[in-house]
Amino acid sequence: MNKANEMKNVDVLRIELAVFRSEHGDLDDAIAALEASGRADQLRLRRLKKQKLALKDKISRIEDKLTPDIIA
Repeated sequence: MNKANEMKNVDVLRIELAVFRSEHGDLDDAIAALEASGRADQLRLRRLKKQKLALKDKISRIEDKLTPDIIA
């Protein structure tokens, strides 16, 4: 039963990873569009970049959980 729960956790992590990567890409597009407009609200731009960085940190943590530790 423990192995089944572990598999569910891995599946959940993979789904979360996909969602976070998609959100990260969406934020990247939004930031690029605001910067390209030339009249971007600097506060909004800063907040979007902060959200993007937070998502990047979440993505890194999940990737670390999914990647097995291999001692070379």
